[in-house]
Amino acid sequence: MQNRPIIAITMGDPSGIGPEIIIKALQNPETAAFCTPLVIGDRLALERALSVCSSPLSITELADAEDARTVPNGSIPLLALSHLAAADITYGSPSGAAGDAVYRYICHATHLCLTGRIAAMATAPISKEAMHRAGHDYPGHTELLAELCGTDNFVMMLAGDLLRVSLVTIHEALHDVPGLVTYDQVLKTIRITAQGVARLTGKNSPKLVVLALNPHCGEGGKFGTQETEIIEPAILAARQEGILVEGPMSADTLFHFAQQGVYDGVVAMYHDQGLIPLKMLHFDDAVNITLGLPIIRTSVDHGTAYNLAGSGQASEKSLLAAIRMAVAMTQKTRY
Repeated sequence: MQNRPIIAITMGDPSGIGPEIIIKALQNPETAAFCTPLVIGDRLALERALSVCSSPLSITELADAEDARTVPNGSIPLLALSHLAAADITYGSPSGAAGDAVYRYICHATHLCLTGRIAAMATAPISKEAMHRAGHDYPGHTELLAELCGTDNFVMMLAGDLLRVSLVTIHEALHDVPGLVTYDQVLKTIRITAQGVARLTGKNSPKLVVLALNPHCGEGGKFGTQETEIIEPAILAARQEGILVEGPMSADTLFHFAQQGVYDGVVAMYHDQGLIPLKMLHFDDAVNITLGLPIIRTSVDHGTAYNLAGSGQASEKSLLAAIRMAVAMTQKTRY
């Protein structure tokens, strides 16, 4: 029991489904069998979720993360970093107070990972709007975590059993994407993806494929020149470094083959290009992994689902998968 890794689970936006999926995940006996969970969040939000989910679990507030190991089965170890009022956590309504609390949950969990007091962190979904209202202007978890860890060498990947997709650009307006697809960014993404997929799969030389930015790979320049001027040279450089990588290939046909296991990882140019097909296959069980950080961080593959908040109907499957992945990653070389 004492050697189970402590996995911090940040609550995410208390006005969304985060507290409820945490309750459901911790009710699953499998969770306690492979890790010691530590919830970082708000007591009132967690108590409300216990009621919504008709859960028999109780809550034990802690002063230190390491005390999570002393909490008996049937009780949730909680580091209460906020004491929000009910008005601040109205279901489906982002608030500045909750946004500031969410920011502090993430910062504290990251600090615990960096100092080695916990093994990894798994995050519930956040509201960017709430964080922005609190003055924390980040596109998402990934960019905030990279800043906290002091690195620019990070890549966002979503992974399921059939597909693993990483992104050259992440949370960007579509009209900005072409200017952000640079040789250096594509090559960096290929490198970090190759390292990450190698650790996830145990393969020394995983097989990657890189997508084109434009339809039909630019159609010989008719639809754009990024393929010949940027993406192909980056792929060639990666090959010269010994990385097994193909491309660029058109996204409209590539995923038919990728889902058959032809490739170990796919490098997409932008968010929806890569994540729409992945979520078609792995909506309930995909895991968001931040590659390149000095810590282990996984997350759900979905948002706050305000329309489901308070109903008790939200699925905990992606959070369970994220916790499992975090535990598995603690047993391998750290990122």
